[in-house]
Parts: sequence; structure tokens; C-alpha cells
Amino acid sequence: MREHASAQLNRQGNEHFSRGHYTEAYECYAKALACDRKTGDQRALVATLGNLANICAVSGRREAAQQHYEEVLELQKLLGDERGIGTTLANLGNLRADGSEYERARAYYLEALDILKRTHDETAMSVLFSDLGFVARETGQYDEAMTHYEQSLALMKRLGNEGGMADAWRMMARTHLMQQRYDDAVACCQTSQAIAERMCDELRTGGARYVMAGCFEQLGRLREAADLLELVVEMDRKYNLPKLQENIGRLEALKVRVAEGARA
Repeated sequence: MREHASAQLNRQGNEHFSRGHYTEAYECYAKALACDRKTGDQRALVATLGNLANICAVSGRREAAQQHYEEVLELQKLLGDERGIGTTLANLGNLRADGSEYERARAYYLEALDILKRTHDETAMSVLFSDLGFVARETGQYDEAMTHYEQSLALMKRLGNEGGMADAWRMMARTHLMQQRYDDAVACCQTSQAIAERMCDELRTGGARYVMAGCFEQLGRLREAADLLELVVEMDRKYNLPKLQENIGRLEALKVRVAEGARA
């Protein structure tokens, strides 16, 4: 009965989580954890603690998330769940990357990669290579970042994951942009946008346009940059995205520069 209650509470928590109702989700997971502690069901504990760690991570409670993930890791080692261990190590890496602790993140990612290679988990590896690319890019190791993004892209293609392909092209574009290689960045953005548009994925399309607007701004193609950013702001409004006000301000500044250029 208690095991059933735990599973039910986790399902309810997942529903709240998917809607962004984090407080309600946390309450469900905490109740499920109390059930699992009483029954001593290790597999149920892994699922519940993983959910608790995820909810702590997205709500900025990184140290609590770390503790939950570490307990999950110990249980997975006892259970001999190699694939699960790889996933949890990657989650620990994400947690450190979110806190800009890039060397700790890389260490977790590389440990996870060793395991995922042994288990031949190409789906998880395709994401992990992108994570490694992000850490390399943020620490100025641009060649290494591109290598990892290309590894991610190759796996995404083999798996038929078009969303992942669009993401990889966009991340490569950002890497080129940070190196002021604007033409290469624009080409990657255009590929990302084309894939996203084929999928009718508005958010990924907007992501590619956002990076491309930055490229055009740096190239002095201000009208094109403003036109793209106008579309990004429309999407921000539609989905109530957090960068709405920032992008409105950026768009207004661009429009002023375009007007000044027209008067010159």
C-alpha cells in the first residue's frame, strides 16, 4: 500500500512539475520520500530522491539537490545500475555548470561519459557531448567546444533527433560568435533555423533567430538584426519568456541606431 502511495505521489509530483508548479511538486515528492523511507524500497528511493533533486535544482537549491543526487548515486551503486549512475553523474555536472563551477562540472561529465560509453547509451551521450561543449566554450576552449558539439551533432543525426540537431547547430553558432567568426556563426544559425522551421518548433526557431540577430548586429547589418529581434520579441510575448523585457529594450535600442543610420 505504501509503495503504491509513493508511486502515486511521484506521478502527482511529476504532473505539477511539468506545469511549473514547483512547490506543489516538492510537497508530493517529500511525502513520497517519507513512504519510501518506511518501506526501505531502494528502487523507489532512487526514483523519489531523483525527482526531489531535480525540483531542487530547477528552483535554485543547488546544495539540497547535490545531497539528493549523491544519495541516489550511492543507491545506484548498491543496485549495480550503471546506466542510472551515468545519468546521475551527468545531473551532478549540470548542477555545477549552473553554478559556473565548470571544472567540477567537467569532472562529473567525463566520469559519466566513461560509463555511458560502456553501456552504449548513445541518447545520453549525445546530450553529454553538448554539455561538455558548453563547459569548454564557457572556459574559452573553443576548439574543444566545437569538437564536442560536432560529436553531439553526429549522434543526434544517427538517432534521428532533429531537435537535438537544431540545438547543436545553434550552440556551434554561439561558439563562432564568441570568436567573432560572424559568417560561420550565421551559416550555423541558418541551418539550425531551417531544421526548427521544418519541425514547426517556434522556440528553437526563435533561439536561432536570437543568435543570428547578434551576428548581424556585430556585422553592422542593423536592419536585419532588428527584423529578427522583432520576431524574437513576438515569440517572447506569446510564451511569456523571461527575456521579454530585456529583448524589448535591446530591440528599441537597435531601432534607434537604424533610424540614426537612415538620417546620416
